[in-house]
Amino acid sequence: MDANNKQVPIADNELKEKNPDLYHVARNKGTEMPFTGKYVDEKREGMYKCAVCGQVLFHSDAKMNSHSGPSGLQGWPSFDQAIPGSIEYREDDSAGMHRTEVVCSNCKAHLGHLFDDESSPTGKHLCINSVCLDLEEKK
Repeated sequence: MDANNKQVPIADNELKEKNPDLYHVARNKGTEMPFTGKYVDEKREGMYKCAVCGQVLFHSDAKMNSHSGPSGLQGWPSFDQAIPGSIEYREDDSAGMHRTEVVCSNCKAHLGHLFDDESSPTGKHLCINSVCLDLEEKK
């Protein structure tokens, strides 16, 4: 832990050995198959942290139904907003489409993508891979 109570990011070789699925998504910009992640249907209250460095990213109050919204956005934990300053956005023209990538502002781990969604309270839909998250449940 550092002075801000964040975990120090795991070195890539350690991450690859410890959790190959997290390494694939966070470092190689992979994605989980829809509806397979551990937090798709999660209802517990708490804070979602980056699984690579421990930075708090999302409050459970911002979590959306992963089975609603535009069909292409269903199947991953979804949020309508992040903790201010916790994520960064990057242009992403991979996979033959233009998207906005979401990364952890601390360790730069790929988390998922941001989309416009008029059914969301904020008009935004952050599709985030479960493997990139750890839920610290509210006590």
